[in-house]
Amino acid sequence: MKDFLKLYWPLIAVAVLGIFLAMRFVEPPPPKSITFAAGSSGGAYTEYANRYAALLEDHGVSVEVLTTAGSLENLRLLTSEGEDQVDVALVQGGIADPVVDAELLSLGGLFYEPFWVFARADLGLVDFSQLHEVSLAIGPDGSGTRALAQHIQAEFGGTWTPDTTIPLSGQPAADALLAGDVDAAVFAAGISAPYVDQLLRDERVVQVGFPRAPALARRAPALGELTLLRGVVDIGGDLPGQDVQMIAPVAQLTVREDLHPAIQSILLESAVSIHSEASLLARPGRFPDGGATDLPLSKQADRYYRDGPSALRRYFSFGVANFLERAWILLIPLVTLLIPLVRAAPPIYRWRVRRKIYVWYEDLRQLEARGRAAKTEPDRDLIRKHLSQLQEEIGKLEVPLSYNDDLYRLRSHVAFVNQILGNLDPQQKVDPLTA
Repeated sequence: MKDFLKLYWPLIAVAVLGIFLAMRFVEPPPPKSITFAAGSSGGAYTEYANRYAALLEDHGVSVEVLTTAGSLENLRLLTSEGEDQVDVALVQGGIADPVVDAELLSLGGLFYEPFWVFARADLGLVDFSQLHEVSLAIGPDGSGTRALAQHIQAEFGGTWTPDTTIPLSGQPAADALLAGDVDAAVFAAGISAPYVDQLLRDERVVQVGFPRAPALARRAPALGELTLLRGVVDIGGDLPGQDVQMIAPVAQLTVREDLHPAIQSILLESAVSIHSEASLLARPGRFPDGGATDLPLSKQADRYYRDGPSALRRYFSFGVANFLERAWILLIPLVTLLIPLVRAAPPIYRWRVRRKIYVWYEDLRQLEARGRAAKTEPDRDLIRKHLSQLQEEIGKLEVPLSYNDDLYRLRSHVAFVNQILGNLDPQQKVDPLTA
């Protein structure tokens, strides 16, 4: 180990320095906690957000799920600054403003939120464009349902007067419709919503479909077209009694553009786990969908939909894979630097060890030259004394075992010079440099 450190300590020093410098440019580790804006308590958004929270916590990321008024508030929280800011939110497709929400990105569409339109059966309404002539429960200001209804109405043309749009949604809106307090009601809700099932089964109301659903979906990427198949709600009850063309905004997983890519990655993995199953409205594998968005798709999501999870993520846990992915910026320059250094280290080490031995030959040569040039025996005795001291100092020299032959060769040369000086005639004239 001691020899190893002597050989490679310069490389270790360079590696440590390289890591220190590279760490200044490496992307920081992902946060240990995020905030997830969901929806109303007990709603589908909150249920899904809790499922995301459970999956992310398995990877060591804690999730705070916020109860909100819905998609518009979620967009506001995503774009706000300070304590109100959230990192992730579920947002209804079709309501984002490309200017106001320019700093937001989508991780893809997750599930259909069918846009249900119900009207009193006795009114004979057959088209959405007729709704501006009746009283309509459209949802409260700031709700995604209201924003979507206004967007669709703008597509059809015509306007609603303020006194005909009633700010009711959910079960209160369904109750008002059945009681005759409003003529029609719209909902952006899942097929499992209790009030949707109630209205589908009540003969006093009819569902208004969208024969032009394909055209609407083509004009707005975040809107999907779907067909509510005959009998899909209740086979025995034949509900609905015929296929109904519908439009459905696609709920999106929306993030701030500065959300760490690793967090985006596990959100995408969770989305596949949660939303890829079949439902009454979608075939297996229909979602998540990178194309069903009205916000720009993040680079991480685009890569995920194209190539799937990273190669490291297929074999390692989230924490290990993330560390290795971040470490690439360290490994590439370090390997590039260390390869020539590793090749150069053994020759440099051999030179350093042998230099400790060979440096004594200069002293030995000078002492031999002085001894040959000495005129008297006392002068030669002094040189022999210096040779003895040289031999003693060399004896204290420590070198690896593999270099002992060089060391003992030096010591034998010292003894050889000492012997030469003992055999010289004091009166003999010798050229110290050529003898």
